[in-house]
Amino acid sequence: MKLFRFAQILLFPLALLAQEKEITNEEIWNFDFSAKSLEEIHPLTSVSQYSVLELDPTKRTSKVVAYDYATAKLAGEIVNSATSALLPYFTSYNFSKDESKLLLETDSQQIYRRSKRAQYFVYERTTKKSSLLFGAKVQEPKFSPDGSKVAFVFNRNIYIKELAFNSIVQVTDDGSEHIINGLTDWVYEEEFGFVRAFDWNADGSALVFMKFDETQVPTYSMDIVGQGLYPFPYTFKYPKAGENNAVVSLYLFKVEEQSLSKIKLGEEQPYYIPRIQFSPNKNKLVVQTINRHQNHLKLWSYDIEKYSSKVILEETDKAYVDVHDNLRFLKDESFLWTSDRDGFNHLYHYKADGTLKKQITEGYWEVTRFFGFREKTKELYYASVESGSTGRAVFSVKLNGTSKRALTPEKGTNGVAFSADYKYYIHTYEDSKTPTIYNLRLTASGKIIRSIEDNDELKSKLAEYKISPKEFSTIDVNGNDLNMWMIKPKDFDPNKKYPLLMFQYSGPGSQEVSNEWSDERDLWHQSLAQKGIIIACVDGRGTGFRGSAFKKVTYMQLVYYETLDQIEAARILGQKSFIDEERIGIWGWSYGGHMSTNCLLKGNDVFSLAIAVAPVTSWRFYDTIYTERFMRTPQENPDGYDLNSPFTYPELLKGDYLLIHGSGDDNVHLQNTMQMVEALVQANKTFEWMIYPDKNHGIYGGNTRLHLYNKMTNFILTKL
Repeated sequence: MKLFRFAQILLFPLALLAQEKEITNEEIWNFDFSAKSLEEIHPLTSVSQYSVLELDPTKRTSKVVAYDYATAKLAGEIVNSATSALLPYFTSYNFSKDESKLLLETDSQQIYRRSKRAQYFVYERTTKKSSLLFGAKVQEPKFSPDGSKVAFVFNRNIYIKELAFNSIVQVTDDGSEHIINGLTDWVYEEEFGFVRAFDWNADGSALVFMKFDETQVPTYSMDIVGQGLYPFPYTFKYPKAGENNAVVSLYLFKVEEQSLSKIKLGEEQPYYIPRIQFSPNKNKLVVQTINRHQNHLKLWSYDIEKYSSKVILEETDKAYVDVHDNLRFLKDESFLWTSDRDGFNHLYHYKADGTLKKQITEGYWEVTRFFGFREKTKELYYASVESGSTGRAVFSVKLNGTSKRALTPEKGTNGVAFSADYKYYIHTYEDSKTPTIYNLRLTASGKIIRSIEDNDELKSKLAEYKISPKEFSTIDVNGNDLNMWMIKPKDFDPNKKYPLLMFQYSGPGSQEVSNEWSDERDLWHQSLAQKGIIIACVDGRGTGFRGSAFKKVTYMQLVYYETLDQIEAARILGQKSFIDEERIGIWGWSYGGHMSTNCLLKGNDVFSLAIAVAPVTSWRFYDTIYTERFMRTPQENPDGYDLNSPFTYPELLKGDYLLIHGSGDDNVHLQNTMQMVEALVQANKTFEWMIYPDKNHGIYGGNTRLHLYNKMTNFILTKL
């Protein structure tokens, strides 16, 4: 008994010490706290299995293996670079529709946020033979539906390779500095979120593609410092707000006839074409078009045999219409669609001709994601915020709107990935205290079949550190009940006063106050809390998942209401007994950097410090699609652009200001920071700034992120 008590005395202080470790920036940016995840999962259609890409970067080997859903047992090895003499290390894969072939990506080279060039190998599972798709790096290869061909883009032209005969047809020959075939331009890629601008019809007899003519689009140029004796200019087409966009058109290529024709949508010349998609009917192409103001979207049905078109659905809004990927066709050619026309984003079912059959979901909450439809049971699956706007729950409901049930009962952030036959789903769950958990469940009952990954190792590791829980609440600001989280120091004393650092992004439809697992930025916030700083985040007006009226109130005057909300939230928080109202700071990145700058200037009686990373400082400098969606053009709305631009009132700066940018930022150009710097210099204001040579909007590479966060940490600890 005495020995046992003695051991307790020794172990107890050790346990306390174990929970006192502080997170360092080095650990964060060495990704020591990364949760395990399932990479490149593909549900196989022929059997109840899924494939996974397994990489060994050290040995430079990669393989695709199949696992059984129900048992988790290895079902077989599909391809392995280590056992295929002609196959190099590959980092991504795609199956043909019948899963008899794979496209394996190797030696990829990033271009912008989503685009890349790479070499691709075609691997045939029956013969176990591989062949190089093309003798140079190409973009966006895609199998035809029968797997006999691959379409791809090289030097802005489209090619089709007939795999059996190893022959290639060049579909276009006008690709040039100003003409892009089959790929999107910079602004479409960034704002409409896709790169591949072509699609096969259902039987592979035809290919439709978009052509971009950038002749009238202004060119942006930035110097690349590089490692050589002289920097060199990097130029690309970038349409800033109010300037000319690329002229976009659609073309139809019929494979057997090798005929090329332009697609006409009635008498209309579409301004934007944000989506193209073939229906299950091989002759039916569905095209989405939207006007420059982005408040009138049309869904066109185009018959590629009759060369005829008609509008089957229209969406209009006084502000703007959101473009999404929730169009799904059913076997009878009816389709599912989401819209916020009743004030909240919901699911709708339409006949093939566009006649509304039923609004499937409704209520004062939003559908956030549509996962799919199961023909056998007539069930569709979606995620929503009906259990609370800071979380995500997944539900199934019948096509007629009945028999609704929850597939994910846990509060927090839930997601699902279904097997091809919808018999099983991999359920992902996380909250602010729980790293992502993966469980396999039965779709019919929701019953857990087995655990796939629980991230217990990470939880055990973090238990040794001074981690403070995120406290979720709401705050009444300017007549609105806003979502908020707060992180207090682990040894928080309500009788002390602490400095407050606020974080926000605030962009239209965004969300930062969400009940999900931490990323590296949140871990950095934890490290600041360990040093005696309270961190808070408030989602103000204009943010998402609370209905269209809440989101679209900022229309025509971005950052105006958002800035008022952050200033007032800081003022209210500063009145709390445990917060030092003289030491309140704010920081943000990109849109959030614009916000933090505005808050420091316009709220100079509230904020004493701000950090702006890669900020927009004038919407005149940002791209057409994003900016005009919310602001219209500068010619139409000059006050909306200028009255909230911080370099028009630099004289308001009183507190400590740190401005950070990458000189190679193709998204939010360095021009924004340079104009802000010039305005502050001419106003004779003292501030700090840091430029990271050749770094893009993410500001990473080597030790860059570590240096950046060390810079911000030292600034906060010194100034706040």
